[in-house]
Amino acid sequence: MSKEGGEDLSPATITLIVVAVLLIAVIITLYFLGKKAQKRQAEQEAQIAATKQTYSMLIIDKKRMKLKDAGLPAVVLEQTPKILRGRKLPIVKAKIGPQVMSLICDDKIFDLVPVKKEVKASVSGIYMVDVKGLRGGNAKVEQKPKSKFKQAVEKLQEKAGAKPIK
Repeated sequence: MSKEGGEDLSPATITLIVVAVLLIAVIITLYFLGKKAQKRQAEQEAQIAATKQTYSMLIIDKKRMKLKDAGLPAVVLEQTPKILRGRKLPIVKAKIGPQVMSLICDDKIFDLVPVKKEVKASVSGIYMVDVKGLRGGNAKVEQKPKSKFKQAVEKLQEKAGAKPIK
């Protein structure tokens, strides 16, 4: 007890207050960093949209592979941050005219890209942004058979009335 007659805070209470203040500071910092990253991404999307061109190409192969194994130009490897060099990216090998090129594909459309088919694709530099089927309308996704676990989870969600997880 202090001499003025007030109560002293216990060490556990002080610890909880300090932890709460630190958590609030971390949340505020993450909020502002997220806003900044979102603004930067919007600028990059606008730049990609401004420079994209549509090409007719034959898709030879598509894989998720490391940047150094993808057969991309050396300039691309040099400009990529070291952290991202070991990360697997969606790579599409396509024949554009007489030239065979390796392109980095957008994650959103990687599953839509048909293999061994001719497509019209929007490309910005070496980044494939959009793909449309040239013959027979839009490209169709091949459905992979679901594992027993995913089937069981879907069945349980259906019984419970929950939304399926994608």
